[in-house]
Amino acid sequence: MTSRAKVGVLLINLGTPDAAEAGAVRRYLAEFLSDPRVIEIPMPLWRPILHGVILRTRPRKSAHAYAQVWTEAGSPLAAITAEQAAALAGAFGEEVIVDWAMRYGRPAIAERVKALKAAGCERILLAPLYPQYCAATTATANDRAFAALAAMRWQPAVRTLPPYYDDPAYIDALKTSVEASLAGLDFVPDAIVASFHGMPQRTRELGDPYHDHCRETARLLSEALGRELIVAFQSRFGRAKWLEPATDATLAALPGKGMRRVAVVAPGFAADCIETLEELAIRGRETFLAAGGTDFAYLPCLNAGREGVAMLRHLLARELAGWIDAA
Repeated sequence: MTSRAKVGVLLINLGTPDAAEAGAVRRYLAEFLSDPRVIEIPMPLWRPILHGVILRTRPRKSAHAYAQVWTEAGSPLAAITAEQAAALAGAFGEEVIVDWAMRYGRPAIAERVKALKAAGCERILLAPLYPQYCAATTATANDRAFAALAAMRWQPAVRTLPPYYDDPAYIDALKTSVEASLAGLDFVPDAIVASFHGMPQRTRELGDPYHDHCRETARLLSEALGRELIVAFQSRFGRAKWLEPATDATLAALPGKGMRRVAVVAPGFAADCIETLEELAIRGRETFLAAGGTDFAYLPCLNAGREGVAMLRHLLARELAGWIDAA
């Protein structure tokens, strides 16, 4: 490796439409729901459902949801991921370039992999920002990067960030963030719900470790906080049986069990997005209060805060060991 060669770090998250309007959401959903890692139904059977029903009805509803959380900087997920990359710029030396991409939508993974190579990066660390491994998140992000490499005559060397669901640095960052958020509330929660993104039960039965990773994260965080967490799974889609208990049903049931003050945390998300800001903070609140709850708080993700960035710097530095010395 010459003294002029660089190392690239590519932060990767799920993706987002370009705008909070039906056309942009339709394009985003068409890409997202055409991924065989996400929808494990034979395409000849799935395509008529996707194009004949879902893409005709869901974009308008989803666009309304996105509009509830859209900011001046655009999509919260894209804006926060960009902030994370900016916060890590220079953290590993002048020869390390930190960039970011989305699995679905823009900036595309293939585009940014090519850009890093063109900038002189002969080694690239792919960093899907999913603490818990799932084929529908971590694997498909890596798939898309590998597909971009397959089209290159001169490929860079590549490493991938492993899941970090039980890493002490991650658990400690979560603990610090949750405790700070709780300290800022004007009430003491009767219960804390840890809501993770759901997945079909069949996916777990086929061997995906995601459910076990989520449970282990919740167990370790519960121990670190010194209090029980109620684990639930959100974002159910379609008619298949999904992981349970469901977050919406859990929130609706808590007041009837005497828990009228609740805080919700989403440890499976590295950055706040529509699933946390609209589904949990808005609709989750409505569900809980309508069921008789009195106080509700959504606790933000690590995002580009001090604890989150320090945790990412620690994880990435470990995976860059040897490379950044060579650079």
